Formats: sequence, structure tokens, C-alpha cells
Amino acid sequence: MDMDSASSVVLQALTQATSQDTAVLKPAEEQLRQWETQPGFYSVLLNIFNNHMLDVNVRWLAVLYFKNGIDRYWRRVAPHALSEEEKTSLRAGLITNFNEPINQLASGIYSFACSLWSHHTDCFLQQIYAREEAAALSSLERTLLSLKGSNFCTHSKLTRGYTDNTQCRQVGPDSTCREKLEKTIILYTKVLLDFLQYHPCAFIPLIQRSLEFAVSYIFTPAGEGVTFERFIVQCMNLIKMIVKNDAYKPAKNIEDSKPESLEAQKIKTAFFTHPTLTEIGRRLVSHYFLLTEEELAMWEEDPESFAVEETGGDSWKYSLRPCTEVLFLDIFHNYSQTLTPVLLEMVQNLQGEYDINLNVNKLYNAVGLAAYELFDNVDFDQWFKNQLLGELQVNHHRYKLIRRRVIWLIGQWISVILTAFTSILNSCPPVDDFEFRTEQFLPYLESIFGLLFQLLQQVTECDTKMQVLHVISCVIERVNIQIRPYVGCLVQYLPLLWKQSEEHNMLRCAILTTLVHLVQGLGAESKNLYPFLLPVIQLSTDVSQPPHVYLLEDGLELWFVTLENSPAVTPELLRIFQNMSALLELSSENLRTCFQIVNAYLYLSATEFLQNYAESLCRSFCDLLKDITNEGQVQVLKVVEVALKVSPLLGAHMFQPLLPAVFRGIVDGERYPVVMSTYLGIMGRVLLQNSSFFSSLLTQMASECSQEVDQLLGSVIEMWVDRMDNITQPERRKLSSLALLSLLPSDNSVIQDKFCGIINISVEALHDVMTEDTETGTFKDCMLMSHFEEPKLSDDEEPPTEQDKRKKLLALEDPVHSVSLQQFVYEKLKAQQALMGDQGFGVLMETVDTELVRQLQEFLQGL
Repeated sequence: MDMDSASSVVLQALTQATSQDTAVLKPAEEQLRQWETQPGFYSVLLNIFNNHMLDVNVRWLAVLYFKNGIDRYWRRVAPHALSEEEKTSLRAGLITNFNEPINQLASGIYSFACSLWSHHTDCFLQQIYAREEAAALSSLERTLLSLKGSNFCTHSKLTRGYTDNTQCRQVGPDSTCREKLEKTIILYTKVLLDFLQYHPCAFIPLIQRSLEFAVSYIFTPAGEGVTFERFIVQCMNLIKMIVKNDAYKPAKNIEDSKPESLEAQKIKTAFFTHPTLTEIGRRLVSHYFLLTEEELAMWEEDPESFAVEETGGDSWKYSLRPCTEVLFLDIFHNYSQTLTPVLLEMVQNLQGEYDINLNVNKLYNAVGLAAYELFDNVDFDQWFKNQLLGELQVNHHRYKLIRRRVIWLIGQWISVILTAFTSILNSCPPVDDFEFRTEQFLPYLESIFGLLFQLLQQVTECDTKMQVLHVISCVIERVNIQIRPYVGCLVQYLPLLWKQSEEHNMLRCAILTTLVHLVQGLGAESKNLYPFLLPVIQLSTDVSQPPHVYLLEDGLELWFVTLENSPAVTPELLRIFQNMSALLELSSENLRTCFQIVNAYLYLSATEFLQNYAESLCRSFCDLLKDITNEGQVQVLKVVEVALKVSPLLGAHMFQPLLPAVFRGIVDGERYPVVMSTYLGIMGRVLLQNSSFFSSLLTQMASECSQEVDQLLGSVIEMWVDRMDNITQPERRKLSSLALLSLLPSDNSVIQDKFCGIINISVEALHDVMTEDTETGTFKDCMLMSHFEEPKLSDDEEPPTEQDKRKKLLALEDPVHSVSLQQFVYEKLKAQQALMGDQGFGVLMETVDTELVRQLQEFLQGL
């Protein structure tokens, strides 16, 4: 493509491609697409977007086509790859374009240019070195945009450096270049940090110089007046990453260490000498742990905001104080033998003094951070009695900060003590949160809870309220029902706090967590909270409301515990279930909690719940079963099983659309044992407790399968007997035995043909559930429950929920717990004998293995 003639043609096509008229736009786009593989096309595009006189939209489109072409055709092996001559020309053209006036265009250009100019780095620095300030400003800005797009830098550039000291100039704080220079410096340090992070072994030759550079600027007078906060953070991160880098640590067995690790360790050891470490430790504590004037002013003006420290996550990468503390921790951990005497000496020098200038704050901060390393070197009990206790009693108005720090220090030390005890007592059961004993805490419960509530009312910061709510939740969780006399004020305040936190979803999450523990502590009395509680649940679990993104998980948990502790269903509580269909459609990680909620409704009021929601619930389950894992399938079917358990007649009718699939799964011999076990549990409930429905289902399935009813029944019984070992729960094994025995007495030849299998699983179930009375030598069914008793609880045991009580009452009516398997087998065999006569029954019994007959007679003796 001839450059002179091509420029005007391409420019015209680009201009037309920016048109809003599709009749003009489409042909232009097609023409540009055809030119993409033409030699010289990208050189023309380069000239067009370098021409600042042209329309911005045209130039922007040229940049986009240029970028797409570079992505597709720059590689040598790509079809229609660019020639080396054109590549060289494009590089040269890009490296001259440092005066792009439109920032968006500059950013777009340099987002792809970074991969093409790595060998032109000196050109940038030469322009920066120029004495003309306007040119320097322009170059700095363009360099910055370029560096933002660069994620790499060659090893040779990093190691070669620049020998001409005149390139290093100090810029005063008032210079117009200062801000851009600082940004450029930060980007250069980011290159170092990224190189260290992703290529630690290749960075080893730079360890010595990097440490010298960073330590010199932040721990010696060399940095005074020239460093700035973000640069200090980057230097500290550089030191931290070198000190803590796993690639630089030799293996425990030196012979197994890599040569690179040994080399890095040698460099670090040579650098971190005793004097160097001592100076670093002293400077960290005395200079960087010292509270600034801004921090002191903030403490006086807004102590609550001051107390909400920026910690956790990656805050150490960007903020000075967290960065300082993390560096101190890492250095102290790796060089504790050197730094422990240094820190103890600094503390000893302040012993016996009460420092209203707050210098002691930095030392207590350092001791608290290093508590684990100092544990064996400090007699904390004596220090507390002789010094810290006195600090807590100083009433000077500026000493509030020291009292706060002392309390924090005590908390740090207690944590170390508990960690030590946990390690020592590893043969004991897990320590239950500081071996908490409710009876020891109760004398202080009223005052502590009252003060926490006052603090919750007084603070204004969301983070502080969240922390207070967390402590309140912990207290309620530990004391459980003992909290009931003291929660009246909190119950009255939470609705107001919920309303005030409308724009603060994380605070609302904390409120939901507190409500969860509050409902658990109140038990059945939580019904008094329903005017506030139920609208909260409604909002938190409504996927059509934006806050659900934050509140859903905690809202579902609150919904569940509310149902668990509800003494009776209410219309409002029932109405919330309208949210469930949309929740089930999400198929999220909250499905298990959703199933727990459905089960809770079934236990609470099966008839009313099924009449209102079974149809929509069944549709949701059918949709879920189409695309769900085996584990998820089991969870869905367990809900159906609970429905059949609490309401055998209505449950079978309401979930009828699901049952044919269960039936087919049994006949086809479902391979996944847990799924098969659930299938048999569901069908066992139907057969045992709703035989007429089972008969109609059998007829329906026989018609669908084009089989005789008796033939299909025989297949079901045969598969049931064959897969009995898939059932591991004793309750389900007994249920299967009761269900198949319920087919007796029968003169049906198919059932009589399967008689041996029915007796076989019955004997297996008898072995599972029968226990022998050693005194009388007789057997009894261990699953029988005759009456409901309130359990006697120890002080540390939680009382049963209302749902626990409902489950116990339901068990009294469940055949698994109300029918003696031993008696049931005996009665069914006697009925079959009466039907067939002694001779016919004897022939039938001869089909059973003699050993099984012997075991059966042993179980049935005495009846």
C-alpha cells in the first residue's frame, strides 16, 4: 500500500466508520476489515492517530484498529504476520509520541505500546533529564501512562542501572514536577516489588542493593526531607518480602536446600548484622510507631474513628501504620534473638514512669505485637502489678490513649497464654473458647451486658457498632437462656438501629447475626419479636430487593432459627415462604439452608404449610432435580421424606409428581448408594403408611412401563432386597423391613415368591434394632419410644428448641419408633400362617435359609 495515496483513503474510511448512518458505516467497516492484512496499513494508522489535528473520534478508531492488528499479526507465526521492517518502523513511530494531548488516547496507545518499547527506556529518561520543565512535565505524564500498562521489565535494565549521577536530581516540595515524579518513583518501586513477587530466584542478585537502598532511605538520615509516605510503604514492603520470602529460606535439612535459597540466605545474613538490626528495631519503634500530630488530633476530636484501625487483608501494602507493624512482626520473628534485648531495654528505661507525652504507647504497641516471641522473656504478672495496673489508674485526660493501649496489650498477652495452654493440653478435649464457664460469668452478666448496650447506643461509627454487636452476640451465645432477663432494652433498640442502618448493609448483617443469637437465647419467647423480626426476614430474603446481596445468608439463618424456636405458626410467618421459590431458583450455596427452612415449616405446621405451598414447592423441586448433583438430589428427596413422615396422606398427594421418578430409580437399580437409600426411604413411607396410594402408583407405573402390576411389584421387591445394604441408617433399615412386611399376609404368588427375601431383610433389621436384656435373656426393640420426657440438662448443655420438641412428639407417632419390629414380624407371620394353613406355611418357610430361620426363632422366642 503506497503511503501517500493510502493515507487519504484510510482516513476517509475511518471518518465514514465513525458515522451514525449505518448505510455509510457498514461499507467503511468492511473496507477496513479487508485492509487489516495489507502491508503498510498499520503504518498509515500510526500516522493518523499521531496527527493531533484530526478529529478525536477518527484518531480513537485508528488506535483501536491498530491495537487489534498488533494483537493478531505481531507474532511471527501468525497468519499474515507483520514484516520485521514494518515492526521496526512502528516501534520508532510509537516511541516519538510523548506529546499526546488527550489522556484517554494516550492511555489507549500506551496500553499496547509497553510490549514494543522495552529497549527504548533510555529515551524516556533522556527527555526527563532535559532542563526544560514543560518538556519534563509532558514526558513524565506520558511515561506514567506508559508504565501503567507495563507489567514487566527486563533483568538487564534492572541490574545495569545508570552511572551518570547528574541524572539524579532533587526536586523541592513546591516544584510542579513533584507530584508526577512521586508517581513515577512509586511505579518504579512497583516494578521491583512485582519482580520480587513473581521471580524471587531471579531477584537474588538484587537483594543486597535493594536492602541497602530501602534501609538507607527509611532508617537513616539519608531519607530525611526526600522521602514521602507512599515511598516509605513501598520500601518497607520490599524489606518485608525479602525477609519473609519462602524461596529464600533453606530447608530444615541443609542438604535438601536449593543453591538459590542458600545464596539468598547468605546475602540476608551478611546484611542483617547486629548493629543493622538494632538500628532498624529502634527506628521502627521510636519513629514509625510514634503517634503523629494528626493521629493525636484525631484521637481528641473523634476517638471512635481513631479506634477503627485499618487492619486486616492487604492494608499493609498501602497504609503506613499497618505496613510498619507487619514489617516489625516479620523482622522480630526472624531475628528475635537480636531484637528481644533491644525491645526489653527500651521498655526497662520507661519503667516506673507515667508518660503523659504518650511515648510509652509505641513501646506497648511493639510489646503487644511481639507478645508471642517475648512470652518466655517477660514476667507479665509482675509487670502488670508493678507498672500496667498503675497506668490504668492514671486520670490525666491525655492518658485515655495509654489506658486503651494497655487493655489491648493485656488482650494480646492473654491470647498468647491461651495458645500455649492449648498446645500443652492437647490431650484434653478442645478448649471451649477460654474454657468458658457460664456459672462463673453470671454474676457479671447484668453489668457487662448493660455497659455493652450503653456503648452500642453511644458510638456512631458503623464499624464500632459492628464490633460491639459481635461482642453482644458472643455473650448471648455463651449464656443462652440466662440472657432473658437483660435483653429488654436491646430488643427495643434494635428496630431503631435497623432503620438507621438502611444505607449500611454490613451493619445490618451484624444486626442479623445478633438477632440469630437473641432468638436462640429467647427460645419460644422470641414470638414477641415477630412484629420486628418477620419484616427483617422478609426483606433480607427477598431476591427482588437489592440489599439481599449482602443480607441473604444471615437472613436465611435468622429465618431458620426463628422457625426452630417458634411455638406455633402464624399467618405472617407462613406468608414469608413466598420468598422461597425465587431462592430455590438461584441454586446457590444457600440451598441447604433453604431445605432446612422447608423442613422446619413441615415440622411446625405440616397440613397448613402443604395446603398453601406444596404445589409451588413441588414445581421448584422438579426443576432442581433436572440439573443437580447426586448430593443435591439427596437433599431434595430428604425434604420429601420429611413431608411423608409428618403427613403421610397429604404429603404423598402433594408430592405425587416426584414419586414416579423415585419408583423408576428403584426399579432401574440406582447406582449411587445414598440416592438409592433415600429412594427406598421414601417408598417405604408410602408403602407402610399410605398403601392405597402405593397401589395406585404401582398401577400407574405398570401402565407406563407396559408391564403387569404383579410383575412390576416383584421387580421392586427383588431390587429392594438386593440393595438393602445401601441403607446404613438403622431407622431406615427398620422402615424397609416394616414396609415389606406390610405386604403380608398375601395370597399373591409374586409376594410369596419373594417371601424369602422379605424374611431375610427382616432378620437383618432385627439384628440392627434388637438388644438383649441380660437379666431376662429376652430381646427388645431399642428404637421404641413410649412417652416424651423433658431432658435433664447440665449447666453447660443447651435446652432443646421448640423444633426438637416437635420432632420428639412426631417420633411417638412414627411406626419406626412406635411399632415393635419383633412383634410386627411375629404378627405378620402368624397372619400368613392363618391364611395359608400350617402345611402351606411350612412349605413357604422351607424357601428360607435354615440359619435365617434359626435366628428368626431366637428373636421371636417368648412371643
